[in-house]
Amino acid sequence: MSSILLAAQPTVPATPAWSPTVGIIISVSCIVAVLLTTRIERPQVGPKLPGLPLSVPAFIAAMAFGHLLGVGIVLGLTNIGSI
Repeated sequence: MSSILLAAQPTVPATPAWSPTVGIIISVSCIVAVLLTTRIERPQVGPKLPGLPLSVPAFIAAMAFGHLLGVGIVLGLTNIGSI
């Protein structure tokens, strides 16, 4: 098991420490995901959120997708040296 981890160690890219730039990227990607979620066929199936045209499950799914999208953007920008 340890030999597998040692073999994979040199291929792991550097990840950035948290900074306000990383937080802004993740926040913007979450907002974009929520805006995209309002365009789905049935965004209001389930318990409703007050103030948003989304249900609780759609909001949670949008936040999860936004975080995945943001992490991908942060890692991509780190890999090309922009962050």
